[in-house]
Amino acid sequence: MMEIEERVLLLGIYKRKEDENLNDVLMMLEDTGMFTYKEGKKLLKSLKENGYITDDKLTVTGIQKAQEIEKEFTLH
Repeated sequence: MMEIEERVLLLGIYKRKEDENLNDVLMMLEDTGMFTYKEGKKLLKSLKENGYITDDKLTVTGIQKAQEIEKEFTLH
């Protein structure tokens, strides 16, 4: 099971604007206090190793997981 920080990071990458890169997402989440930049880099590495990100973009698996997470975070 993914840590909450990984889930938020994956969702942040999924929701990023076209002109934002992965570093921008890390810095934005660091500013919220979700994690430090160094912790974010480790989480990003984990997402890449688990096949959710490749070439700085979400894989099909990453998109599907992000959509699941988005549904979990949506209030019904």
